[in-house]
Amino acid sequence: MTCHRAEPVIAIVDDEAPVRGGLERLVRSSGYDVVSYASGSDFLRSLDVSRPSCVLLDLHMPALSGFDVLKSLRQQPVAIPVIVVSGNLCSKVADQVMALGAAVCLDKPVDAPALFDAISAALNHSSER
Repeated sequence: MTCHRAEPVIAIVDDEAPVRGGLERLVRSSGYDVVSYASGSDFLRSLDVSRPSCVLLDLHMPALSGFDVLKSLRQQPVAIPVIVVSGNLCSKVADQVMALGAAVCLDKPVDAPALFDAISAALNHSSER
């Protein structure tokens, strides 16, 4: 009996539809399966049903911010690698999100090679656990 490994699923959590759509197209162009969420609360509710391989997370969203999502993810029994993607990153904010468990912080607009490198590193790191 062989074990079939499913393709990695990348979740995108961003309240801005144009940004979310652009990230979806970019990530799909590299062959990943993508699911997207317009809010942090929608994403967290989805974890009851399925778990992505990696999350691209915006920090500044109404209601539940990316910071709140990171804090909630720390309470999950299985770690999910998170790549923070934000238009307002400074070293203080980057330090905060890294302390909350983010794997990488990237500035918007996202540089495609840097994003693919971050996704690859996050997936490799999570498979080593």
